[in-house]
Amino acid sequence: MAAQIGIREAKINLSKYLKLVKAGQEVILTDRGCPVGKIVPIEKTELPLNVRVRHLEEAGLLEPENKTSKMSPPIPIGGKGAQQYLQEDRGL
Repeated sequence: MAAQIGIREAKINLSKYLKLVKAGQEVILTDRGCPVGKIVPIEKTELPLNVRVRHLEEAGLLEPENKTSKMSPPIPIGGKGAQQYLQEDRGL
């Protein structure tokens, strides 16, 4: 059951009621006995990236990272830098 508290009580003891919310309980705020708002826990809908990647690997949708493989060296492009190539491409 949700706790019902007045606004004044909420101001004075906010940390106490936030602990209840963290524990999964709803807190209903009242103004002169009439409900005006509700504090509810936030549901964690998104997992951290490393957990999502692990789930995809376990499902066979991603290959696990091979720690021993090395990337190919970059392909040399001559003496020009990326900025020069962009300017040429844009006709500057």
